[in-house]
Amino acid sequence: MRLYDTATRSIRDFTPIKKGEVGMYLCGATVQGSPHIGHIRSSMVFDVLRRYFEFNKYKVVLVRNVTDIDDKIIHNAGHDDVTWWELAARYEKEFTWAHEQLGNLTPTIEPRATGHITQMIEIIQTLIEKNHAYVAEGSVWFSVRSFKDYGSLSGQKIDEMLAAQDPDKGKKDPHDFALWKAAKKDEPHWNTPWGPGRPGWHIECSAMAQAYLGNQFDIHGGGLDLAFPHHENEVAQSKAAGQQFANFWLHNYWVTQSGEKMSKSLGNTMKVSEILSRFRAIDVRFYLLSAHYRSNLEFSDQALSDASTAFSRIEQFVIRASEKIGEVSLAQVLPKAFQEAMDEDIATPSAFAVIHEFVTNGNTALANNDKDLKDIYVQVRTMLDILGLDPLNKQWLKETSQDATKALDSLIQSMLKQRNDARASKNFEVADSVRDALNSAGILIEDTSQGSRWSINKETK
Repeated sequence: MRLYDTATRSIRDFTPIKKGEVGMYLCGATVQGSPHIGHIRSSMVFDVLRRYFEFNKYKVVLVRNVTDIDDKIIHNAGHDDVTWWELAARYEKEFTWAHEQLGNLTPTIEPRATGHITQMIEIIQTLIEKNHAYVAEGSVWFSVRSFKDYGSLSGQKIDEMLAAQDPDKGKKDPHDFALWKAAKKDEPHWNTPWGPGRPGWHIECSAMAQAYLGNQFDIHGGGLDLAFPHHENEVAQSKAAGQQFANFWLHNYWVTQSGEKMSKSLGNTMKVSEILSRFRAIDVRFYLLSAHYRSNLEFSDQALSDASTAFSRIEQFVIRASEKIGEVSLAQVLPKAFQEAMDEDIATPSAFAVIHEFVTNGNTALANNDKDLKDIYVQVRTMLDILGLDPLNKQWLKETSQDATKALDSLIQSMLKQRNDARASKNFEVADSVRDALNSAGILIEDTSQGSRWSINKETK
């Protein structure tokens, strides 16, 4: 398998540090607000990579952190008049829900930043002892010029970077970044050897990655916008402290609107909950995976509708073939073209092209009652399963069941309105015929002072 490594700006052969095992760290949510589809695309990319590794018999440890303390969380909590931990817990639940709805597997480990203060303090103390960090006014700063390779990940040079116009008090260089922030009035804080305060953003991920994956691990991932300064600073502080850190850096590109990155700061986000009120989750997942992860994905309702239509063709083949074939086990070997696509930097557009070709052949086999139908059907479902898109997986069958329930309720409510209108106009013959039609379908009607209610007749055989 070959993956694009941001650090070397090249596609490289991937070889795990430990044979048969893969350790991945993914920068997860900063739980300051509701999740939008840009957030979920990042996790989805690495969810697919994990699934593909696991299909190929690797034991995968995926660590996806939760940043539950940060400047924006504190600010938003004050705005909402709640504690910072209440706000963080609320939005963490929303992110968990969004991941579940869109089919992302639960990470192996999902640590919270506030649970790793001790590890952060230990790394910071090491950096101070090695003269890579210094204490000033109760805060601790990383000295970027003390680390000769600073800028290597993002390809930037210190003297060409824009520095803060009004640097914080005590900073020796405007490019230096906070490892620890001195306590402020009414803000959360923890005690340390250099005084009370709270962690800087970057040290959180270094501490959690080391805690669960060790001093060196295979892959560090996240959105392209994190490459600088967040990931650059992670590299600097981790390596300066003596860690080897990540062998590969993978960055997914953005979901855009009108060519601009979707982000809270730009006010152009589309919440997952809003999208799922209009589109099926499985169609949204197909859409988010339809472009290569290193390509921007332009968002629009029309694009999602087109994706829904495209996936429907795949889904209908699976459903029709399953009715003819019945239960099967998924394949142990993938079609060569699909495997080649996935092996070349997770090229999902090429992988979908293979699936579409198999579906075309499968529809022909269905029409001709061809003996090859079963093999095609099994291969299609196996490929879809790796992408988290098998329509017969219980994740999506639950969604189908919920959709069917909504459709049934809508139909029955329409019939009840017809019956109530008939009763109001004293057309009891029509009213009774509607009731009888529902009863024959196993639907019981109860007339109450609040209106008519329906339920399933459980005694119907």
